[in-house]
Amino acid sequence: MDVLVLIGRILFAALFLGSGFAHLSQTKTMAGYASTRGVPAAEPTTLGSGALIVAGGLMVLLGVWADLGALLLAAFLFPTAIVMHAFWKESDPQARQMEMVQFNKDMALGGAALMLLALISFAGSDLGLTLTGPLFDIS
Repeated sequence: MDVLVLIGRILFAALFLGSGFAHLSQTKTMAGYASTRGVPAAEPTTLGSGALIVAGGLMVLLGVWADLGALLLAAFLFPTAIVMHAFWKESDPQARQMEMVQFNKDMALGGAALMLLALISFAGSDLGLTLTGPLFDIS
């Protein structure tokens, strides 16, 4: 089971590390898009969210308080789904469909992050292949 969880952590974290580094390296472009969605202080918010998901992704990947890392990712995903992918505001059917897909993706990933938080917090050090045990204990 340890190896399966490790593979899952690697695959899960890869998405956030790529996205987080894009937030940090293409800040102006991503902040421009965020501002069209009504995000206040779009540039600092883009930098902050990039740092948040890089930190969360690294924590999950390396197994350093991976439960906290999963919580950080969930804390990014749920507001992002609502603010950035508000499909219900779109009048164009194609744009509405595209935003609905992105909304559902973020909600599903947020749910997966919560499951990862629960798994790591419950299993504790029994999971293995982590650098630290969990920060939280929900057993």
